Amino acid sequence: MRGIAILGSTGSIGRQAIEVISLHPHRFFVTALTAHRNAALLFDQVRLLRPRMAALTGETAPPDIPDDLSFCDFRFGPRALEEVARESEGQDVLAAVVGVAGLKAVLAARQAGKRVLLANKETLVAGGEMVMDACPDGPDGPTLLPVDSEHSAIFQCLQGAGPNAYEKILLTASGGPFRTWDKERMKNATVEQALGHPTWNMGAKITVDSASMFNKALEIIEAKWLFRARPEQIRVVVHPQSIVHSAVQFRDGAVIAQMGVPDMRLPILYAMSYPERLETGVEELDLFSVGQLTFEKPDPDRFPALRMAYEALRLGGAAACVLNAANEEGCYAFLRGEIPFGRISEIVADALDRYGALPARSLQDIDRADALAREAARGLLG
Repeated sequence: MRGIAILGSTGSIGRQAIEVISLHPHRFFVTALTAHRNAALLFDQVRLLRPRMAALTGETAPPDIPDDLSFCDFRFGPRALEEVARESEGQDVLAAVVGVAGLKAVLAARQAGKRVLLANKETLVAGGEMVMDACPDGPDGPTLLPVDSEHSAIFQCLQGAGPNAYEKILLTASGGPFRTWDKERMKNATVEQALGHPTWNMGAKITVDSASMFNKALEIIEAKWLFRARPEQIRVVVHPQSIVHSAVQFRDGAVIAQMGVPDMRLPILYAMSYPERLETGVEELDLFSVGQLTFEKPDPDRFPALRMAYEALRLGGAAACVLNAANEEGCYAFLRGEIPFGRISEIVADALDRYGALPARSLQDIDRADALAREAARGLLG
């Protein structure tokens, strides 16, 4: 049995992780759970799974803990995420929190010798070199496994490649709810429209990122680190059906793709059970029902996030961290109704212009770049 600590257990990925774990009680058990502020759901999860540790990272003062949960060691505050990652029992840590807060927790898990199941894009975007240096392959295989559907797909494709190096990574994107909208219409899209993703059921922040394609921008940067790719080897392909989750192309022209219904339980359980494949409860892919698969070139004019991702890779240093921090601030401001949708990319572009040349040689460098980018973004919200 493998013990798994779930960081972000009340979010979309965390809840689906608990669902697939429940299908295999003789293979997995939960050692710890964390949430930001959703205490009610976290308490219910602790009752169900009975982990020895739990945390509310958004609460600095402990709330009232129900008497029936006295068996669990509760932690509170921003440092609790690192404490759980480092001190919980078990072999694996599923990083499913949203935002750069996941970076220090992932490094803490690795310092404790644990395998990381990574569903937190910002960790690699902000600290890619640092994270990959901390995650060398071990005697039992990878010490970091991707959970994002696209990067899981690429990883799965490469398992069948043997010693053959890939030529290109074909990173698929659904195109989001604004795939066919013109630029002017997109600028004033509402929150409700941005949250109407056509194929995936995700949290609000990731769904807005998908609408702006900043989600894909972050994934371009992730792919660079996960697969040691050069920027020119990574190509985004818009695929509205979300059946091909990504693909790799080889020097002989052959392309290997991973396909399946758009359901995050597949990559979550694959990371947990690697190298085995276990029952997920997900419906089988019926190609006869799908009927047709289509592919389109992305439009960097309507979706400037893609262009900015390659610019951040060209700049190096803390540029990707700056891009991520400014996008987070812009995205949440949009969700609060403070700015129009089109303003998000403008805020990110300005932050990159100001701070894209900062270094990223240490956690202190990353913290500084993150803070400066957020300060700049907040100053532009008006």
